[in-house]
Amino acid sequence: MSVADESGSRAQQMQDKVRELSERAERSSDPQERKKLQDKARHLQEKSMQQGEGTGQDMPGRRGGRERDDDIPM
Repeated sequence: MSVADESGSRAQQMQDKVRELSERAERSSDPQERKKLQDKARHLQEKSMQQGEGTGQDMPGRRGGRERDDDIPM
């Protein structure tokens, strides 16, 4: 498995965990537990986004590297 495959797999696992925590929070009837799960999901989402930036993975709103700076109108 290549480094890119491992990074993609890790990112997918993190997103799955974020989704799971968010769903558990939605189903929770205990406000404190709901907040705890939402906070965990938010923290993991932020961590996932930071790692995505560090690996150069395409993220929404980021240039994909195909454009050159001189292609951007000023």
